[in-house]
Formats: sequence, structure tokens, C-alpha cells
Amino acid sequence: MNSAATDEAVDVSRETSTPALTATPSSGLPREEEAAREQIAAVLPDADAQTPLATAVANDARKRITLSGRTVPRPPRTRILTVANQKGGVGKTTTTVNVAAALSQAGSTVLVIDLDPQGNASTALGIPHHAEVPSVYDVLVDGRPISEVVQECADLPGLVCVPATIDLAGAEIELVSLVARETRLQRAVTTYVEERAAAGDPVDYVLIDCPPSLGLLTVNAFVAASEVFIPIQCEYYALEGLSQLLKNIELIRNHLNPSLHVSTILLTMYDGRTRLAAQVADEVREHFPQQTLRAVVPRSVRISEAPSHGQTVMTYDPNSSGALSYLEAAIELAERAAATPNTTEESA
Repeated sequence: MNSAATDEAVDVSRETSTPALTATPSSGLPREEEAAREQIAAVLPDADAQTPLATAVANDARKRITLSGRTVPRPPRTRILTVANQKGGVGKTTTTVNVAAALSQAGSTVLVIDLDPQGNASTALGIPHHAEVPSVYDVLVDGRPISEVVQECADLPGLVCVPATIDLAGAEIELVSLVARETRLQRAVTTYVEERAAAGDPVDYVLIDCPPSLGLLTVNAFVAASEVFIPIQCEYYALEGLSQLLKNIELIRNHLNPSLHVSTILLTMYDGRTRLAAQVADEVREHFPQQTLRAVVPRSVRISEAPSHGQTVMTYDPNSSGALSYLEAAIELAERAAATPNTTEESA
């Protein structure tokens, strides 16, 4: 077996035993075509626990048949979601860019705001973010309109991004002395959304990628949004970080943004071969049954490779398990909350 085949085998083996896809309504496809796809998916052979590789292949085939070409309902008004988790390495940026890309491919208009000084979201979307590029720093510190710094993503029509440059690393200190320092991003986002709506090109989703800390950048993101989208790595430390995050969200809601609530939780880096991953997933679902998506993102080599090519996994390898899982998550996010209830998160 050559090295490429070996890499692919390892990639698939790491993505085994993810939960099977549950069909969702309102696919945007003709009813006859949707029924035909469901019929084809239903006759695919099942595999037992003794054949994890075959199980993974069968699950991916079902997702590919059911999800390809799907469109999602547009929300009645712009949904602004802050993608946050105080623990680093849980897939915040990866989730932000891939869910945004999947929503864009499904027909939605999406704005991604890169609020992390590392600029990884900008890299994954292929957006230049060197020091001279107008960025979110100019929006926060200098009050520059988002319309003057936003850039279009070449690979994804309908997706635009406000990049982050290294200047953002000093914004925490500079914001301290500014008037209304916690609401500067909120005002900028509101103005941009209203401008787009007035021009007849409304924004469906705003996704804000946060740094892994609770400084003024993250506070600005929480004040600007009405929803919190939490990616949770399927490991024990992630549960500890979630408890602290919920306490901080409660503080923000009590003092700065009463409408803020946890609307979505996505389990990431799921490894079906380990009992720990299943236990963490079960515990999260037990505490947050309404917020936790059915879709689960497995560990995937393709997801990790995509940013090195300046792409999301949705364009780098759209048929991979990682891309199909993020597409499933994005469709579920849109369909389950086209009219999002003002859900209050439970305490961990």
C-alpha cells in the first residue's frame, strides 16, 4: 500500500463510529428527488461494531447522498453568533470557518469576523491579513466602518470576512481607555447589517471567532451577539472549561447584553474508538439536550490539512468525513433555529 493510501486509511479509521445522520426536513430539493435520495440511503448495507471502517464508509455515503446540493432556509433576521470557548484547541476557528463555508454553499450570506490576533480564520478563508491590511483592529480602535475593511472570499460566493492582523494583539490595552469600550463591535456590526439590508442584500449569519480568553475582545464579541455557539472537544478538560465559560456568559448577560444565550453546542474531535469520547458526548447531551447538535465532527486529517492550503475543508475536500460532518452541522444549525427561541442555557 502506498503512503497516500495509508494516509487515507488512517484518516478514515480516525473518523469511525460517528453517529448516523438523521434526515432533516426542508432540504430545498424537489420532493421526488429528496424521496429518491432517502430511498437510496436506506438500502445501503449496515455494518456492525466489528467493522468500524465499513461503518464509517457507509455513514459517509449516506451523508453524501442526503446532504449534497441542499439549501437551507434563510432566517427571518440576521443571526449573530459568537463562537467561543475559553479552552484553546477545541476547534473554535475550524468550526467558525467551516460552518460559515457550509452555510454559504447552502445559499446563505455570511459574514465572518476574525477577532483572534493569530488571524487563523483569515488564513483558512484565504483572506490577506498582513500588517498593512485594514482589519478588525481599525473597526474597534479607530471606529472604521466594517464596509471599508471587509473582504470577499474568492472560493465561497456569499461569504465575506473582516480579517485580523497582528495589530489586534495590542487592542486589548488600547481599548481600556476608550469610551464604550465593550460595545464598539456591536455598533459596527449593527451598522453594517442595516446597510446591507437597506441595499437589498441582507446578511443571514454573522459568525465571530474569539480568542481563547475573556478579555475585552471576547467581551466585545459577547455584547455584539445574541447567540453563543460553543465547540466542545470530546475530552474531560473541555467540560471543566465549559462550566467557567457559562459563568462568564451569565455575567455578560446580567450587566451588558440581556439577550445573550447559548443556542448551539457542537461536539468536535470525536473519536468513536474511545470510551471517553462517548462519555463526554453523553454528559454534554444530558446537560444541554436542546442546544447540542446531533451532528458530531470527527478527528480528521483533512480538516487539519485544509488551512495550509488557504482553504476550508468544505472546498479542500468536500467529500471527506470532516466536510460532510460540518455540512450536516450547518444544515442542522439553520433548520432547527430558522426562528431561534430565546433559550437560556443550563448550568453545567
